[in-house]
Amino acid sequence: MSDNPPEQIKSNGVQLLDISEEYAGQRVDNFLLRHLKGVPRSRIYRILRKGEVRLNSKRVKPDTRLQAGDRLRIPPVRTSEKQHDRNYKLELILAKTILYESKLMLIINKPPGYAVHGGSGISTGIIESLRYARPEDKHLELVHRLDRGTSGCLMIAKKRAYLKLLQEELKLKTRLRKTYQVVVHGSWPKRKLQVSAPIMRNMRKSGERVSRVMHGGKDSLTEYRLVGSGEHLSALQASPVTGRTHQIRVHCRHVGYPVVGDERYGFEEPDRVLAQKGLSRMMLHASRLDIPAMEGHPAVQADAPLDEEMEQLWNEIISI
Repeated sequence: MSDNPPEQIKSNGVQLLDISEEYAGQRVDNFLLRHLKGVPRSRIYRILRKGEVRLNSKRVKPDTRLQAGDRLRIPPVRTSEKQHDRNYKLELILAKTILYESKLMLIINKPPGYAVHGGSGISTGIIESLRYARPEDKHLELVHRLDRGTSGCLMIAKKRAYLKLLQEELKLKTRLRKTYQVVVHGSWPKRKLQVSAPIMRNMRKSGERVSRVMHGGKDSLTEYRLVGSGEHLSALQASPVTGRTHQIRVHCRHVGYPVVGDERYGFEEPDRVLAQKGLSRMMLHASRLDIPAMEGHPAVQADAPLDEEMEQLWNEIISI
């Protein structure tokens, strides 16, 4: 399958795009964010909200999935990229974090504290910085997301066809496995090997995504293994079987052992004490990816080492 852009017809600045099979299944907002390089996210969502973007001559919602044969109308928008939006420091950092690369994908060791994409007051995230730094890779797309405070393995597809394969594997929840290292408050029971509790996602007035264990939520399962514990902290290995928003963090809080440094779901006072001692990040790290062989593409394994701060705390706990 090729990575050619959709067929375009331009008139008076309006773009009419005929969607090919290659882009079938992609959300409209994600397609526009990639197609309209340099246009602020706020502008893209504004033209969607005002109905200026049309799919088959009808208004369209941001989360609508494109289908082969669709015609997408895009109004005239300025697409000039502003150099001051680039984060050169982040580009240099990312160049040193590559764990795996092929013609199909990148896997990087995401540093903590960086958003995977721009938005909510952040003009340039990891995916935008990678696109700036690697113009030869014309189709870089996030396969999944990691929270801003989470570090570790992050998949970026180079080919649309491989992106769709990976995302389908993530939906199946059977072969593609993600493993995390996490430090939590309290002494985690050795026999607690999983947390199964339904999670419901909602939005705060500020627009932040918040998840809660609630009756009527989506079935959610996380597997845990205790690696080491002390009187106040425990080191765990966690594997989300399902893929709900903030799942590991929400399940840890639900059973009374929240992730250390978690500003949204954590214990405020103990975290404040640890921050005074130098803690500067949330203690959640995507340590390993196991990607199965798919349609002739080889299996891939990637391991992401801990950063110095989390490694020090981790080692202190497991040595007790």
